[in-house]
Amino acid sequence: MKLKITAIGNSAGVILPKELLARLHLEKGDELFALETPDGVRLTAYDPVLAAQMEVAEQVMRDRRTLLNKLAQ
Repeated sequence: MKLKITAIGNSAGVILPKELLARLHLEKGDELFALETPDGVRLTAYDPVLAAQMEVAEQVMRDRRTLLNKLAQ
C-alpha cells in the first residue's frame, strides 16, 4: 500500500486509509508504534517493549500477591 506524506499544520503526517485502519484494528486516537527493522520501518499497534515490561509486572504481581493485598488494605 502506497502512502503519501502530507502537511498537517507545521508538521508532516501520513493519512492512513480506513481500510488499513480496519486491518490494523485501529481507530482515531489509538497509538501506532514505528519499529526500526533491518528491512526498514514497521508500523504496528503492538509495542514489544511495553509487552515485555507488562510481563515482568504480571510476574511480580503473581509472586507477591499476599504482600500487594496487605498494602492495598
